[in-house]
Amino acid sequence: MKNKKIDVHGKTITVLSGEKEDYISLTDIARHKDELHTDDIVKNWLRNRNTIELLGFWEQLHNPDFKPVEFDGFRKQAGLIHQNLAQSDRLTQLNKIAITQMKSLVQNSNIKKLR
Repeated sequence: MKNKKIDVHGKTITVLSGEKEDYISLTDIARHKDELHTDDIVKNWLRNRNTIELLGFWEQLHNPDFKPVEFDGFRKQAGLIHQNLAQSDRLTQLNKIAITQMKSLVQNSNIKKLR
């Protein structure tokens, strides 16, 4: 993978270019909101009901293995205080393209790891 930087409203964001797709660094985006708590910002974003809706829409368009019935149950739980599944379990359960792309960013040794 090759890194490049883009400027978004005066903020530098890393973009990793793979063979077929690009990955935008969520950590870089979160860093501009709060440099010390990027992990919390990303975790909260992943739990947000609007984010879950967006990921579901993305998956319907791009993932032939998308499971709408399983996703609907997951979507209904999004943002609720009494969520029963741990975040990693939910992400594994979804097994979706968008989340796989996010994991690729975290696993890249050239990108700052979430704490």
